[in-house]
Amino acid sequence: MSNRVPSIACIGVIGRHNNPLHISLFPLEERAPLEYQFLLSSCLDIFEARLPHKTVDQDFGLLQAVDERLAMYGWLTNTGVKFVIVVDMEGRPATALDIKSSTAVGLRDADLKPAFRALQTAYIMLLRNPFYNPDEHTPLTANGEQRSGSTQITSKKFIQEVKRIGDAWAPGVNMI
Repeated sequence: MSNRVPSIACIGVIGRHNNPLHISLFPLEERAPLEYQFLLSSCLDIFEARLPHKTVDQDFGLLQAVDERLAMYGWLTNTGVKFVIVVDMEGRPATALDIKSSTAVGLRDADLKPAFRALQTAYIMLLRNPFYNPDEHTPLTANGEQRSGSTQITSKKFIQEVKRIGDAWAPGVNMI
């Protein structure tokens, strides 16, 4: 494990009605989408259990360690949208720069704050788009109107930004 460093395996955006709005896998060809959908769904109870005990901070920190390799971290927005980042502790081969900057084993909750802040900024930019209506992406609205279509976020700009965040993050990075 010494020649590998943690990387983001999955970023999930979950709506206030616990519906998946967006799921990105890194790298896509090495990940099983259904497995990560299940993992994201499994952390919703943890958000609900911790919610009454949360103060002002939006960072839920470590939600659960799935196994010795995968760990899930969470963030809650003011509107009830949840961001979940699944970190693969053996994610990618270490470069010379990673070996120099890595002094400790494991992750601190603060290591993911830049990624969560960047995700929240990307989501705010999506909400500022006058052509995006967040209510169209809730299962209650979609079922009530008998619409056929996805409740997933389809904005190419948002999807590209999430991909950029997932690819750019590394432990110790302060700004993304």
